Amino acid sequence: MDTDRIAGSAKDFAGKVESAAGDIAGDAETQASGRAREAEGTVQNLYGQAKDAAREATDAAASYAKNAYGNGGDALRGGSDALAAKVRENPLGSLVIAGGIGFALALLMARPARRPPPRGRPGAALPPWPARASPSSAPRCAR
Repeated sequence: MDTDRIAGSAKDFAGKVESAAGDIAGDAETQASGRAREAEGTVQNLYGQAKDAAREATDAAASYAKNAYGNGGDALRGGSDALAAKVRENPLGSLVIAGGIGFALALLMARPARRPPPRGRPGAALPPWPARASPSSAPRCAR
């Protein structure tokens, strides 16, 4: 239990007592002060409850993470044991599957690099490379 919850409950109780004393004495100022202290105690108590809930949630998440981390190795070992059992049951099928995977990887790795798409509009003729200006279109110097 959080100390804010304890202090909030104490202030809430003191505020109720002060408010009741103000009611009995007929003093509006004491009554209002008691109600204010009661509200302050309620708010502090709720703040303490929120801190407790957050602490419990983080503790639960931490324990869940520790359990998942601890059991992760067990799941991996179980999967590798199941795979080893399947290979022992059917060694020829396992060899064919491994060969197929190796062949597919070899095809993927041996592909030629992709060329960039041609420039210009699709279907339009490309200009001669490199494009040069003709001598007749070159600017002439005035003498």
